[in-house]
Amino acid sequence: MYRLMFIQFIRTKTCQLGIALALILGIISIMTGKQFLEDQKKATSQVVEKQEAHIQRNLDLHKDDLGLLLYYLKFSVVNQRDPLAALSIGQSDLNPGIQSVSILTLEGQKHDTDLVNPVKLLFGNLDLSFVFIYVFPLLIITFTYNLRSEEEESGTWKIVSTMSQSTTHFLLKKLLVRISIIILLLFILYLAASIVLGISISINSALFITIAILYQLFWFSLCFCIVTLRRNSNFNAVTLLSCWIVLTIILPSIVNNLVTVNYPVPEALTTMIKQRDGYHEKWDTDKRATLEKFYSSYPQLEKFGYPTDDGFNWHWYYAMQHLGDVESRVESASMENKMIERASVSSSWAQFIPSMHTQMSFNEIAGTNLQNHMSFLKEISRFHEETRLYFYPKIFSEASTETVQWEKFKPAYFQYTHSVNWLMELGPLVVVSLLFSCLAFFFIRKNQGV
Repeated sequence: MYRLMFIQFIRTKTCQLGIALALILGIISIMTGKQFLEDQKKATSQVVEKQEAHIQRNLDLHKDDLGLLLYYLKFSVVNQRDPLAALSIGQSDLNPGIQSVSILTLEGQKHDTDLVNPVKLLFGNLDLSFVFIYVFPLLIITFTYNLRSEEEESGTWKIVSTMSQSTTHFLLKKLLVRISIIILLLFILYLAASIVLGISISINSALFITIAILYQLFWFSLCFCIVTLRRNSNFNAVTLLSCWIVLTIILPSIVNNLVTVNYPVPEALTTMIKQRDGYHEKWDTDKRATLEKFYSSYPQLEKFGYPTDDGFNWHWYYAMQHLGDVESRVESASMENKMIERASVSSSWAQFIPSMHTQMSFNEIAGTNLQNHMSFLKEISRFHEETRLYFYPKIFSEASTETVQWEKFKPAYFQYTHSVNWLMELGPLVVVSLLFSCLAFFFIRKNQGV
């Protein structure tokens, strides 16, 4: 019976057209991910050569003044992307994967970003997560909305009721046929993506495909619940499409607006103003007072003393640059906490919205979420601090540029890691799927069979 149902359904134009469209969109999404990865790899491979050329070019121009040389020099930090990022690009098209910073004030450099075509940002990226989250549910709705009603509307339901031992088992077999096709299609696309993008077998990849399957099962449980209401095909189609709009568009938009309104980030502007004021006002401040504040942060550097020259000197200049960051530190920390709080609140709401939860889970697994970027910014801050403390003694002691082993200054690499909580990732999808499944069987019992 199951084999015959499978063959019969796979031969329908609805099934063939739906599978063809899903495969085409899936292939396009895989190619989009491949292009994303290639762009990232190309930029990463070029950064080593470009940094060496950048250092050498400035050495040729300013080899007699280390302070002036370091005013221009920038050192790169690379956020290494997992191949899974190609499946769920997330925020990585907005947040740069490579950041170059000098030893000047950091706050103004941390949030520099790449130039991106605004039209591309408007339409976003068609990655595989988009296909799984938005396209597959529409395919499931198309396959299941008339699971029962087509039999009744074509006049074959009475024959089914007579010939079949249980009409419920008959509908479940039809549903299983559609589940098998969708899951098989999902595996085909994921396998193709793994081969094309070089995704290896790992805990993260296993979690990604598991979440994708559970998300499809949620939509099947929702569709089956509506089908068991024993309404006509038009009602089922309109209801399920309304559910798709609410779950994938309206509710995530509402949550986004609530988070934006309730957790504003005025510190973004305040941090910039504080940092700029903290630096620029030092031009009119006593140099000794500036250096005293600087030495309170780095007492080990006080041995270099207080330059008596009333004119310009790099000792005082880099001290005042650092104080720009110091005086904006409170606002910077507040902004970081606000961003983390936003992500936490969004994650809490997402537990009740399957589409939003799935998207956030995909982004977290792929390392393309906000937490990844915040961790990257922390690494940039650590790298900036380490680089400054290496060069400060050389600048303050007026060392020659030849005393620095420039060949050691290669781009730094950051690898994002996170612990996998299977219960938190899978639990919400399992619970909501079971809920709609139980409702479906409740309607079946209430209607004394379907």
